[in-house]
Amino acid sequence: MTTQTTQTTQAAKAAPLPAATPVGYPRIGPGRELKKAEEAYWAGRIDHAEFARRTRELRRATRARLAELGLGAAAAAPESFSLYDQVLDAALAIGIIPDRFASVVGPDGSVGDDGLFALARGTVEQPPLEMTKWFDTNYHYLVPEIGPDTDLHLASQRLVELFTESLEDGAGTRPVLVGPLTLLLLAKAQDGAPEGFDPLDRLDDAVAVYAEILAELAAAGAPWVQLDEPALAADQRLTQTDLADALQRSVGRLAETVPRPQLLVTTPYGGIDDLLPVLLATGVEAVHVDLTRGGLPTVDQLASVGDVQLVAGLVEGRSVWRTELPTAAARLAELRTRVTAAGGSADAISVSTSVSLQHVPHTLDLETSLPAELAATLAFADEKITEIVALAAGDVHPGDIDGPRSVPRTFEGVRVDAVRERAAATTAADTDRAEYAVRAEAQRQALGLPDLPTTTIGSFPQVGEVRAARAAHRKGTLDDAGYEQAMRDEIARVITLQEELGLDVLVHGEPERNDMVQYFAENLEGFATTEHGWVQSYGSRCTRPSILFGDVHRPAPITVGWATYAQSLTPRPVKGMLTGPVTILAWSFVRDDQPLGDTADQVGLALRDEVADLEAAGIGIVQVDEPALRELLPLRVAQHEDYLDWSVRSFRLATSGVQEATQIHTHLCYSEFNVVVGAIDALNADVTSIESARSRGEILEAIDPGAFPRGIGPGVWDIHSPRVPSAEEIADQLRRARAVVGPERLWVNPDCGLKTRGYAETEASLRHLVQATREVRAEAEVPAGA
Repeated sequence: MTTQTTQTTQAAKAAPLPAATPVGYPRIGPGRELKKAEEAYWAGRIDHAEFARRTRELRRATRARLAELGLGAAAAAPESFSLYDQVLDAALAIGIIPDRFASVVGPDGSVGDDGLFALARGTVEQPPLEMTKWFDTNYHYLVPEIGPDTDLHLASQRLVELFTESLEDGAGTRPVLVGPLTLLLLAKAQDGAPEGFDPLDRLDDAVAVYAEILAELAAAGAPWVQLDEPALAADQRLTQTDLADALQRSVGRLAETVPRPQLLVTTPYGGIDDLLPVLLATGVEAVHVDLTRGGLPTVDQLASVGDVQLVAGLVEGRSVWRTELPTAAARLAELRTRVTAAGGSADAISVSTSVSLQHVPHTLDLETSLPAELAATLAFADEKITEIVALAAGDVHPGDIDGPRSVPRTFEGVRVDAVRERAAATTAADTDRAEYAVRAEAQRQALGLPDLPTTTIGSFPQVGEVRAARAAHRKGTLDDAGYEQAMRDEIARVITLQEELGLDVLVHGEPERNDMVQYFAENLEGFATTEHGWVQSYGSRCTRPSILFGDVHRPAPITVGWATYAQSLTPRPVKGMLTGPVTILAWSFVRDDQPLGDTADQVGLALRDEVADLEAAGIGIVQVDEPALRELLPLRVAQHEDYLDWSVRSFRLATSGVQEATQIHTHLCYSEFNVVVGAIDALNADVTSIESARSRGEILEAIDPGAFPRGIGPGVWDIHSPRVPSAEEIADQLRRARAVVGPERLWVNPDCGLKTRGYAETEASLRHLVQATREVRAEAEVPAGA
C-alpha cells in the first residue's frame, strides 16, 4: 500500500488541517434563505440570475459567519453547500445520469441547475430519482441510477467554482464530496441493467473521474479536499474483506493521484473498527473518526497512523445538547496518548464534529422563547463550532471544574414520577390484540368497505389562508373562536372534495397542524419547540424538530375534536390521524439521559390515551404513522434486535387498547423497508400503507402474502414530485400489487401526505387514482374466459 512518505511533493508541502474544523455545516441559511430562493425560482417569481444571486449571497454570509466563529484559516471551513442534495451533486459530478434524463444533459456533458432540479423533482414526462433516508438520520438523499454503459466523465465544475468563489470571500474553504465507495454503495442499478449488475462494478471507472476532479481542484489551488465515506460505518452487502479491498481500490488509488490536494476522508455516523487500519494505510493525509457513536481507537488500530492527521469527532453533530467539555477533553487527551503509543504525532490531531452539522439548526441566538433552564443545556451548529474551537485551543481540560460544561437537566418536567410508574407497570398484555382474522371480520361488518378501498395518508394541501389563520392565532390577532371556525371551514371543504372525488375512507386534512411531530410536541408535556430551529429534510423541505427533554405525558385530548367534527359531516368513515412514538422520537431532538426505549414507551402510552378517546368518540379507523421506523434502525446488524424490540413495543402500546372492530392503520415512507418487513408485520396494524411509487414497487418484492396477512397499501402516487400520474399508470401499479397481495387485502393510496402539494395537482391525481381503482375493480368482476 502507498505510505505517507511517497505522497506527492505538493501534498507534502501543504499546511496541515487547522486544529478545529467541523466536517459540515447547515446550508439552508438561518432564515431558510435557500428554501425561499428555490421555491421562488420554481414558481417563476424570480429568474435564474436572481436565484444565482441569492444563493451566492447565502454562501458569502455562511463563510463570513464561520470565519467569525474561528474558522477563518484556509481549509478550516468545509464547503458543504448544495442546491439540493450532496449525493446528487456527487453523481452529477462524474456523469451518473439515467438514460431517461438524457434531455437535461448539455452538449459538454454537464447538467445545469434546471437539469439538477429535474432529476430531483421529476418532469411531466419522467418521475424523479428515488429518494430515501441518509443512513439513520431524517435527511433524505436522491438515489443515483447507474448501468454498465453509463458514460462516467468529468461532468461538473461546481466544486472548482465553489472553491474559487470561497477565495474571493476569504482564505478559502475545503471542498467536500461524497466519496466514490459510498456513492456507489448507495446507488442502484439503472432500469434495464443486466441481471447481476452491481453499481460497484463501476468503481474503477468512478475513481478515474474522481482523480480528474482532484486534479482540477489542485490546479485551482485547493490545499485540502474532503471525501465523505460514511458507508464504512455501516454493515454493507460486502464482507469486511471485500470492503477493505474496495477501500484500497478507491481511496487508496486516489491517494496515488498526481497532482492532487491533500485528502481528508471522513467516516461519520459510527465507528469503523477494523477498517480504520486499512484507511490509515491508504496514503491519505487525514482521517476523521466519529468518537461519539464509535469508541476511541485502540493502539493496535492506530498502528499504521504514521504521519496521518487524525480528525477527532468529539462533538456530537446530531443532537442539540451541549457537550460535556471536560469529558471530551479527557477523551482527546487519551486519544493523543494512544496515537503517541502507536508511533504517531499527538500534535497532529484536529478537533471536529462527529458528523456534518446539517442535522442541527443554525444557532441558538435566534431563539427567544425557550425556557432559560433548557436553553442553557443546548448547543446548535454555531455553538458546537464554539465547542470544537475551545477544545482545540486547550481552553478546557480534563476534570476542569471551572471550565465550560453541560448544565445538568434537573429542572421541572425532566422527571415525573407518575409517568415512570405507569410505564414500569405495563405488561405483555398491554401490547396484544385479538387474532387478525377476528378483527378483520369485525371491521368488515362495521365499515362495509369495498375491495381496493381508496384513501389518502392524512394531510391535504395547506393553502395560504390556512397558514395565515394559524399565524394570526399564534400572534394573538385571531381569537380562539375565529381560529376554530377557519379550521372547521377548511375541514368541511376537504371532506366535500373527497366525497366528490369518490374516496372510500376520508381524512380531515390536518389544517390545524404545522408539522406531524411538532403538533404533538406542542400538546404533550416533556417537549419544547423552537422558533427558528429549522433543519433540512430534503431539497427545500425543512422541519423544526422539537426538543424532547423530559418525561412525556398527555394533559388533554389532542385530535378528538377535529376528528369528530369531520366525521359529523359525512357517512363515510373518517380516519383519526396520529404520529407514532418512533417517529416522534426520530424527528425530535431526544434526551440522552435514559434509554430511547424508555422514552418511546412513555410516548406510546400518551398516544394510547388519545387512541382510546378517538374510539370512544366514534372514530372507527385510527392511523398511527411510523414513517421513521426504518430510519432509526442501527447501522450495524448486531444492534437491530434490541432496536426493533423497543420500537415495535412502543407502537403496540399505543394501539393495542382498542376493540376488535376499530381498525388500526399505520404509514411508512421514504426508507428501504425491505430489511424490516418482519418488524412491520410485528407492529400488528390492520392496514399498512407504505411508500412504493418512487421506488417503483420494490417493497412488493419483499412481501410474502402468507407471512404478511393483513391489509397493505403500496403507494401509487409519488407526492414529492409535482408530476401528476395518469390513470393508466396507476392502474398498472394496482394490477401488479393485486397479483402479489390479492384484492381482499389491497388498499389504494398515495405515497405520503399531501401538505406540500397544490390543489390542482392533488385533485387531478386523486381523480386518476379513483378512476384507476374502479377500472381494476371492474376487471376483477369479469368472469374468467368472458
